[in-house]
Amino acid sequence: MDVAALVSGGKDSALALYRALEDGYKVKYLVTVIPEREDSWMFHYPNTELTNLFAESIGISLVKTWTNLGKEEELRDLKRLLSNLDVEGVISGAVSSEYQKNRIDKVCGELGLKSIAPLWREEPIRLMNEIIGLGFDVIIVGVYAYGFNRKWLGRRIDEEALKDLIELSRRFQVSILGEGGEYETFVLDAPYFKRRIQVVRAKVVWKADAGHFIIEEARLEDKA
Repeated sequence: MDVAALVSGGKDSALALYRALEDGYKVKYLVTVIPEREDSWMFHYPNTELTNLFAESIGISLVKTWTNLGKEEELRDLKRLLSNLDVEGVISGAVSSEYQKNRIDKVCGELGLKSIAPLWREEPIRLMNEIIGLGFDVIIVGVYAYGFNRKWLGRRIDEEALKDLIELSRRFQVSILGEGGEYETFVLDAPYFKRRIQVVRAKVVWKADAGHFIIEEARLEDKA
């Protein structure tokens, strides 16, 4: 089946894409909607413009658009982008967010496309262990929930980070996957990358009790 994969550069969409490729889907396009506001209802915010490098590292065409309005306008922008693609289905990284899944299902239904969510309803800790075990190189690029501090920004997700996330979930009820908007990630390498993304220059922006790890410059480099 010819499909498009929704990608933000984050870990969940990257793992969903991995699953889709392993399952034999022909991924013709990567699709990114870039919000111009931090408080997007639907889409990942920090470093989304780097999906250009993400797509180049894999060798799949990227189509993208920008959105800066409310939640219904975001959905219309996604629908308009998908309506121009010659595919039969759409891959998404939804895990437990009914809001995200229902809205993607709605757009796909209106366009006559199959909505495919390879990670849907899977256990969060198992998914995190899969990401770590497969060798995904993932860094945290945004934190927004009580319990996080600026030391999390730029931190790699590894076994020690997962232990700390589990503890934060126990103490403050944050989502281990960050699916409630508690934190956001960016993937620098994955099993299907032909080249990895190297961060050349970045800065931390911290405001009150939330912040971003802004990648100002990045490049592709050969994998060892």
